[in-house]
Amino acid sequence: MTMKNRVFLVVSVLLLATARLGLAQEKNGFDLSNALIPVDEILSGGPPRDGIPSIDNPKFEPADGTLPWRGDDLVMTYDHEQKRYAFPIGILNWHEIVNHESDGKPVLITFCPLCGTGMAFDPVVNGRHLTFGVSGLLYNSDLLMYDHQTESLWSQIEGRAISGPLAGTELEPVAIRHELWQKWRDRVGDGGRVLSTDTGHRRNYRQSPYGDYDHSERLYFPVSSTSRKYHPKTWVLGWTHNGESKAWPFPELAEHGGRVLEDRIGGKAVSIHYDPDVPSAELHDESGKLLPATRAFWFAWYTFHPETKIFEAD
Repeated sequence: MTMKNRVFLVVSVLLLATARLGLAQEKNGFDLSNALIPVDEILSGGPPRDGIPSIDNPKFEPADGTLPWRGDDLVMTYDHEQKRYAFPIGILNWHEIVNHESDGKPVLITFCPLCGTGMAFDPVVNGRHLTFGVSGLLYNSDLLMYDHQTESLWSQIEGRAISGPLAGTELEPVAIRHELWQKWRDRVGDGGRVLSTDTGHRRNYRQSPYGDYDHSERLYFPVSSTSRKYHPKTWVLGWTHNGESKAWPFPELAEHGGRVLEDRIGGKAVSIHYDPDVPSAELHDESGKLLPATRAFWFAWYTFHPETKIFEAD
């Protein structure tokens, strides 16, 4: 091989390596050059950016019984002052993000069907109101959101930006509930408002696109930490306080009996209110205030909190 050919070969290899590195630092058009997590663990969920469309101008309807929801349908609910809102999981399965505002107070409603995690956040960061979309990317099987203003990527379960200009920034969590449609209506009376199926998109909101995923042991995507202590899709309530994480598995709460459990986490006294009909659970502080705990599949809580403590019934 001549010297000229050798130089050409070396330059070609370097250019190819540089191109591959560039591709590795960008996925779905998002710059990952400053990612706080391993780039090779950021996976495509299948749809492109905004292939799962967020709801940016949500419409609401009175909960008057004329809607397609049945008494045992699950809704994610948000109370703001005297306003009561319900976000049916049947809609969130298809959209995952609702950019909502109540009386001038913005709130970000998020749901990851793969992790079972319905979570809400205050989207105001450093005085700037961010709006969010679905990136089409996943980390540990969980939704990676992005904000339209800076195109930073955000881990839903962690509630923090993992790449982009806002990398390392955390969102303030907002407390929500998971309730059955009829129980929510009984709780809020005639004043409740429910997210309309008039979303601007044609979807069958009575049918989940994920089939029997909620009950199957299979995961669609790999995760970094696993535990076989419970079925992967066992429901748990999880919360982190003062650096300490804890999970309250629903089977353990059911075995404990009763609806209220007194416990401590990170030096804080809390009470867990378990509702086996949903099933769901709520976390309250000593004053009775609802805390922003996370209802999640066991595998999802564990992979993000492998050091978690676990409540076990006596």
